[in-house]
Amino acid sequence: MSAELLRKLRKTIHEGSLAVCAIPTCPEISLNLLTPNYPRGKLTDEEMLAIIDRPAYWAFCWASGQVTARFLLDNPSICRNKTVLDFGSGSGVLSVAAALTGADFVIACDDDSNARTAILENARLNQVKKIKIIDDLRNLTLKPDVLVASDVLYDRENFGILEKLDKYCNLALIADSRVRDPSVFDKFTLLLQERSKTVPDLDESEEFSLVSLYERKFN
Repeated sequence: MSAELLRKLRKTIHEGSLAVCAIPTCPEISLNLLTPNYPRGKLTDEEMLAIIDRPAYWAFCWASGQVTARFLLDNPSICRNKTVLDFGSGSGVLSVAAALTGADFVIACDDDSNARTAILENARLNQVKKIKIIDDLRNLTLKPDVLVASDVLYDRENFGILEKLDKYCNLALIADSRVRDPSVFDKFTLLLQERSKTVPDLDESEEFSLVSLYERKFN
């Protein structure tokens, strides 16, 4: 477990701990994740405010990330010999999956500095070396072949990327379990729907366990 990551986690989750976990649906991948024995007891007001202000998204492997990572691992030709952009990377699970299936180079983009640290730690954990970390798409110096994104559309500010995908890739894979307006994905092809649970399990509503994975091609 990374001491630096634990320090960053405890700025938000004061009594939280991290452990290296193999992902249930993707045992090929291990990540530094929040242990499932938290929270213990009632959160203080200070802790609640910290969690809202600086959520440690990177300390979870979300349902859509697991489904997409499994899809990449089962279909290695998608990323093999390609440059892959992982937008809203979080823990970096999709970056790792892309690298393990033979991507030439992976670019992980996340605007959370703690997530960027987590991505690097998880890349090292899985012996991924060909990875670059950026904090904004404006810092791209090339056009990737493939863009992958999961669990990013809970924030409507991220919807704008759906209209600019041709600028960032030739193939986009977007996974989501929260968008209820089907028109958002009018220009996409639905590849699959699968149920999955966040690790550690947040005991979320069953409706959020159904992950839809969409594809859009530009060439």
